Amino acid sequence: MSSEPSEETVVTTAAEAAEGLILSRFANSAVTDLDITVTFEDGVLDLDVYLNTTDDAEADPDAVAEEAIAAAESAVDELFEA
Repeated sequence: MSSEPSEETVVTTAAEAAEGLILSRFANSAVTDLDITVTFEDGVLDLDVYLNTTDDAEADPDAVAEEAIAAAESAVDELFEA
């Protein structure tokens, strides 16, 4: 049985997954502001994504932010399943 990941590992994994998904959906030039806040305390993951894009961005930033949160949660779930 493997040990549980550290809080730092969980936070880093979630942030990287969220950022990776966002940057896969938009060209860097389309992202005008991105803030990803992640905390993991007492087994609870709290994730907030703020995304602002240019008016001509190809995807809906709100939908992509929601997808990024789901990707982060999935990545963290995989940590605990390993």
